[in-house]
Amino acid sequence: MKLIIDDVNIEKIKDVFSIFPIDGVTSNPSILYKYGKQPYEILREIREFIGENSELHVQVISESSEGMLKEAHKIIKELGKNTYVKIPVTREGLKVIKILRKEEINVTATAIYTQMQAYLAGKAGAQYAAPYVNRIDNLGANGVQVAKDIHDIFEKNNLKTEVLAASFKNSQQVLELCKYGIGAATISPDVIEGLIKNACVDVAVENFKKDFEILCGQGNTMLNCR
Repeated sequence: MKLIIDDVNIEKIKDVFSIFPIDGVTSNPSILYKYGKQPYEILREIREFIGENSELHVQVISESSEGMLKEAHKIIKELGKNTYVKIPVTREGLKVIKILRKEEINVTATAIYTQMQAYLAGKAGAQYAAPYVNRIDNLGANGVQVAKDIHDIFEKNNLKTEVLAASFKNSQQVLELCKYGIGAATISPDVIEGLIKNACVDVAVENFKKDFEILCGQGNTMLNCR
């Protein structure tokens, strides 16, 4: 399962990239609004940092197919070919996904709440389909199960589309999808940190340190012991 950061704060991105095995960055209009910078200003900065080989996912704003297409072409022009244009799975969006696929532009189908939305996006040619796990939970359904269902639908229908699960509230949701072999998950920096944070680990490391210092002296490590 690919791990992708769901944030546009460049300092957080740099910090997470320095520690975790990260495959790319996703953004959306609400995240861009949160940080208050002009979209292309911050997206170019992210692209420069992560390089051309890492994935960058950027969403269109227009509701008409004509507007979405124009935005998609500008996004690719400004941010490079390894940018995935996020298209919402609406009637207009499906039309655009089909056109962009013919143009060999990478597409992430977004705003997915149902299995059939994802199937139609995959059949139209999207590389990724992004179900909103936690938002689906908030509607009274099971977001993790919906993501699993979509994964199975793609495999059973011989579609090359992968699930890019989004909208997580905790690391347990991520674990469930990782065990299932989901293609990718886009996660906020706080939830990414939760994947490794464990008080038991901290206690074990501290006990090892105490025992070693009893043996070799306070402050010593394997660099300066005999």
